[in-house]
Amino acid sequence: MDTAIPTHISLSISPRELAERVGSPGAPTLIDVRRPARFADSPHLLATAQWCAPDAVASLTLSGPPREVVVYCVHGHEVSQQAALALRQAGWNARFLAGGLEGGEPGVDTPQDIAEWRAVRPPTLRKRADLGVQGLQPSTWITRERPKIDRIACAWLVRRFIDPRATFVYAPAADVLTQAAQRGAVAFDLPGAPISHEGEFCSFDALLRAFDLQHDPALSALARTVRAADTDRLDLAPPAAGLLAVSLGLSVLHTNDDLAMLAAAMPVYDALYAWCRLEARGVTEHHTWTPDTPKAAQP
Repeated sequence: MDTAIPTHISLSISPRELAERVGSPGAPTLIDVRRPARFADSPHLLATAQWCAPDAVASLTLSGPPREVVVYCVHGHEVSQQAALALRQAGWNARFLAGGLEGGEPGVDTPQDIAEWRAVRPPTLRKRADLGVQGLQPSTWITRERPKIDRIACAWLVRRFIDPRATFVYAPAADVLTQAAQRGAVAFDLPGAPISHEGEFCSFDALLRAFDLQHDPALSALARTVRAADTDRLDLAPPAAGLLAVSLGLSVLHTNDDLAMLAAAMPVYDALYAWCRLEARGVTEHHTWTPDTPKAAQP
């Protein structure tokens, strides 16, 4: 059977377009379809990606209802293109990443395409077997109950950039490390945990460094805001006072349900990250409305 992609149909998404969507609540599911040896030898994958062997793509269609996905291989050639076509034939909204993880292949792709694909790249993630994140199975994370700022910010970061399938547990502080061992979970934001405060830096900062995400200017700006709000150094970042107020208010509204607190706070961090991205691009918007402006505009 001829499985070539019709020339009049473009199933590709550019690295620039994908980079714009990673980290947002409506981001597509990313599927790494590199062949097993290439996947195993690589220390990185795209942020939020899960691995699926090329010959298992057909089984992937049975894992749930059709959804929007972006598949990628090493260079964006046959492996990912055929995977995208197979998923589309099963009713999924699937595209492949132009240029793949490497941003094209010298000697095969044109220098112009390679330059364009490598100019703006989607964020990559360092695999961490010790933290349960390799793109294979959903991870589990556990921390102290009654979260306010850092413990919510870390969960947001995991969900948006590390493992969208992750499970979170909030437990009494004295039980966290014991439950982490029992559940095979990653403990965070308490002494003795693999992810926690380091000097003046928060667990959010540690999590960024653990997965090589600290180079994203917007995430670095968000980390500064989290640090300022969590350590009561509000002068470090202009939005910090607002984040502190909203976080304490959400805690009051969700006194008996930490997971409900997390769900309610996710849009707050989505909005803060979107604002940080604008600021990182030099786009600054001020609220300049005055009461006399509408009157002056009337005939």
